[in-house]
Amino acid sequence: MVVGMCKLKLYAPWVHSLKEKRMIIRSLLGKVRSKFSISIAEVEAMDVHQTVIIGFSIVTNETKAADAIINQIIGYIEENTEADLLDIEREIISDF
Repeated sequence: MVVGMCKLKLYAPWVHSLKEKRMIIRSLLGKVRSKFSISIAEVEAMDVHQTVIIGFSIVTNETKAADAIINQIIGYIEENTEADLLDIEREIISDF
């Protein structure tokens, strides 16, 4: 069993309220969930208007597959939001 985890930090300078931020995040997370069937959530900076930190995880049987799926998800998120991707933290754990 291989578990892939990733945390993304996004910056959305046009967001001026938490309500606006939550609408954007809810839409993005819903799209990602439906396309990839993964666990994904906002994990930090929930009270900061312009910073979005989301985390997601996947379970697969190969390290290469986990890495490829993480790359696909990151690409999809970049394509489906106007926010700037500032940081990516990823970890793949195998055979634990």
